[in-house]
Formats: sequence, C-alpha cells, structure tokens
Amino acid sequence: MLQVARLSPKLLGDAADLTAEFFSSRMHPGGGFQDREGAPDLYYTVFGLEGLRALQRELPADATRNYLQSFGERPELDFVHAACLARCWANLDESAPAEHLTQLIESRRTPDGGYNPTPGAAHGTAYGCFLALGAYQDLELDPPQPERMLACIDSLRSADGGYSNQPGAPLGLTPPTAAAITLSRALGRRPPQGAAEWLLQRCLPEGGFFATPAAPLPDLLSTATALHALTGAGVSLEPIREACLDFVDSLWTNRGGFYGHWSDDSQDCEYTYYGLLALGHLSL
Repeated sequence: MLQVARLSPKLLGDAADLTAEFFSSRMHPGGGFQDREGAPDLYYTVFGLEGLRALQRELPADATRNYLQSFGERPELDFVHAACLARCWANLDESAPAEHLTQLIESRRTPDGGYNPTPGAAHGTAYGCFLALGAYQDLELDPPQPERMLACIDSLRSADGGYSNQPGAPLGLTPPTAAAITLSRALGRRPPQGAAEWLLQRCLPEGGFFATPAAPLPDLLSTATALHALTGAGVSLEPIREACLDFVDSLWTNRGGFYGHWSDDSQDCEYTYYGLLALGHLSL
C-alpha cells in the first residue's frame, strides 16, 4: 500500500506540502499521532508515519521511538494495537519485540484458522486476518498455517458474492471483500472468482465506493481499499477513474487533510492516508 501511496503527489501537486503539514500537525507533543479527540494512539500513529513516508517527508523518529518504547511488552495490549505496534516499528526500520507481539496475535487465533480482535471469538474476520498477516510481514516472519487463514476467508463469503466479517451473511461489505482479494494474493492464491465484479458494483456513478449495498453515502476507506484490491486483481480502473478522482477531491480541504465521507466534520491521519492511497491508484 505504501508503495502506491507514494504516487499520490503526482495528482496532489503543490497541495502535497499542505497534506504533509497536516500529518505533522497531528503529532502529539508526548509522541505518537493524535486520534480524533487529540490523544496519542498507536492506530493513528501508523497512518501518520505512513502518510509522511508516502509524501517522502522526514519522520519524527526520536519522538516516535520514545513513544513506542513506552509500550514495552505490555500484556494488556489488544490485538489491533499489537499489530499497529509492529507496523510502527517497521516504519522506523527498527526491531520490534517479535516474540511478545506474535504471542498477542496468536492469542486471537480462532478455531476456524482465522483471527478475530475479539477475545474468545468462534470465527475469524477478514479484518483480523488482514491485521495478522500484516503483523507477521512487518516482523519479517511467515504466518503459521496460512492455508487455515485462507479457509477462514472462504467461510466468510456472503450470499450475494461479496465477503463479510461473519459466516453466512446475506450481504457482503466492501472492506472485507477488498481484504479477501488482497489476502488471497498475498498468500499465493488467485483472487476469488466474482469478487472483483462485486466490488465494482459498489462504485457510485458519481464516484466513490459504498461500504455496503445499503449505505447512503460512499466513503474514503471503502474507496481506497476497493481501488487497491481491484488494481491487485488486474482490473482496469479507467472506466471509474475520473469519477473517483472527483469524489476524492471533494473530501480534501486546504488544511491538507481529507474527510472520510461527505457528512464527516473532522479530519484525521487515517482518512488522509486513505486519500493518498486512493490517489496513488488513480494516478497509475
């Protein structure tokens, strides 16, 4: 994803400086990047670091290192933030506490071979599998029993041809479907038949992707992840390129950040990074 996001300045032009300034403005004085309430958070720190890297700006390495070191080997770190900690250390090109983090990741392995952020869950989710695989990649380790993760993904196919985060769902969701395509490729398997076509049907004629068939508005997370999955599956974006560019542009402001959707009233590092990812794919 980062490699593609680095292409975003082709379309941002001079606005890339404003976007870089936005990311830097979200750095907390105590280290880490701020969430929407202004508190430092590992999750938002991932997007802050990757946003600055995508724009080829210098990272606040010393402050970030001190922030990451403050987590030590906390046993109470949850699954999502454990994966984020691994990603943050990888962004600094420094070693993470691999044994501790893999123990936390594996503690959320489910009986069906997948991963779920919720303790004691009976089945994995596409989101959980995506985070787990990313964490192993960041730690430069092979994920254990990847074939079981693929079997979990297969079980999440919905009745309408998309993917959900639970087995037997009647309707698919855009981010899990994008994750299923991306995970399949990353684990050496061809994208699931019909999944890319399902994603394309979620694209609004005016641009942007809906999270669900019933969603009232398209959103930037769904748009960026769908574009990433479609490109990886070898699908041409040309028929939807201009409309999606208009959609992404409608969410940018001269503060440098991106809103998540048309009804959003706050900007953060996460959605601003998704803006860069979407623009990167649309620049190809």
